[in-house]
Amino acid sequence: MSNPPSSPAQAYEVLLEGNRRFVESTRLHPNQDADYRTSLAPGQRPFAVLFGCSDSRLAAEIIFDQGLGDLFVVRTAGHVTGPEVLGSIEYGVGVLGAPLVVVLGHDSCGAVTAARQACLEGTEPPGYLRDIVERVTPSVLAARAAGSTEVDEIVDVHIQRTVDLMMERSTLLATEVAAGRCAVAGLSYRLAGGTVRLVGSHGPLLHET
Repeated sequence: MSNPPSSPAQAYEVLLEGNRRFVESTRLHPNQDADYRTSLAPGQRPFAVLFGCSDSRLAAEIIFDQGLGDLFVVRTAGHVTGPEVLGSIEYGVGVLGAPLVVVLGHDSCGAVTAARQACLEGTEPPGYLRDIVERVTPSVLAARAAGSTEVDEIVDVHIQRTVDLMMERSTLLATEVAAGRCAVAGLSYRLAGGTVRLVGSHGPLLHET
């Protein structure tokens, strides 16, 4: 966009407005024409980093009604984190200057379901799926300790833990949030309704009144 949001609160509101348009089927499909594509060739300035689950129903630019150059998107199954994920997020914030980071999970998450099943049955999936399950398992155990056992309850815990983990592991992100230049929001997406709900956050998400 020609004048991207410069504050965390502005970026968050733009995302929520786009999601409302998506839910109400009034999408604008902004920043998707040929002229805008050409204007982006020299460089990018996304207004948000979107770290979400790889689920095919969670296409970020669609569910938030955004276009080319608006979102810096990083996705893994179950939004599990690793050095390459944190490095990508730090690039979006530290180099590209995005004032908002969103962790996007969703109901009926397959990775959370698999980790829950593994904990209940004491089984392990084959290959590299095991690594995903192992990274989600601490969220399953934390949810269980708090008395939450259903998949969607665990999803909320996993989103919050992902947000907190990013803040703990990334000095750059923690510094930007402490300075008020960035915020981190954990959102849960409803597959059927298309809406998002705030689960947890760090930093200034709302406009001061």
